[in-house]
Amino acid sequence: MDFFTFLIQTLNAVQYGLLLFLVAAGLTLIFGIMGVINLAHGSFYMIGAYLAYGLSPIVASMFGGGFIATMLFGLVVSVLLGYFLEWAFYSYLYQRDHLQQVLMTYGLILVFEEVRSILVGDDVHGVAMPNWLSGSIQLNDVMTYPSYRLFISGMCLLLAVGMYFVLTRTKLGMMIRAGSVNREMTQSLGINIQFLYRVVFASGVAIAAFAGMVAAPVSSVYPGMGQGILIICFVVVVIGGIGSIKGAFVAALLIGFVDTFGKVFLPQIAGVLVYILMAVILLWKPSGLFKAGS
Repeated sequence: MDFFTFLIQTLNAVQYGLLLFLVAAGLTLIFGIMGVINLAHGSFYMIGAYLAYGLSPIVASMFGGGFIATMLFGLVVSVLLGYFLEWAFYSYLYQRDHLQQVLMTYGLILVFEEVRSILVGDDVHGVAMPNWLSGSIQLNDVMTYPSYRLFISGMCLLLAVGMYFVLTRTKLGMMIRAGSVNREMTQSLGINIQFLYRVVFASGVAIAAFAGMVAAPVSSVYPGMGQGILIICFVVVVIGGIGSIKGAFVAALLIGFVDTFGKVFLPQIAGVLVYILMAVILLWKPSGLFKAGS
């Protein structure tokens, strides 16, 4: 493998890992703080992709906006959706056992898939990338790298830095970290834990939907796309440590590199390398790489 091929595969691994991090970050926050096993989290990624597909012509015709405006409208819709879902459904799951949480959230997957089928059908759809990102960066005389993939990595990194700042440098982040460690003590200090839960859940939904929106132009939009990424995101959460944003970031990048380079060097067993990685890490650190709240 020459240097430029290695560079392309490295950039692909980073982009895939950062995209996984966005979805897994919301999942680990919801699970670590609220104690809810949310099987429907992958559906929020799918919803984001379909928002990018469905809102684009509406925003363009009504407001004259383009890709960025569509993403902003999609974020607003996903935040409102997350707040409503927490109020209407998830707020009843906190004191229930995990089996009831699994059944409830699996039922939501079926509802989301049926609503998607009714609204947009079961065809595969494409989302056009903005013209200003449709080009490529020349690496050498032959090889190029798409500008849009670098844009995805940049946006994911920007959001990761923003999440780190909020969680470690703000009062809201302090309350979230406290709630992930001891929710009863946090509530006894006068913090509105119900509002905190809704903020966390709405943020988790918005982050997952944002990942779906930015990934839509390169992965297309198709039925059931949320289920595939949900499984790998649970692996990210388990490796990184439940409730740890730092752990989700490190684990997502690890999986990105193992999956990408595994397909290059060991294509026959590439599908199981990620799970081998999880098994090895859990044998070394059974609770994951980092503790909750880190």
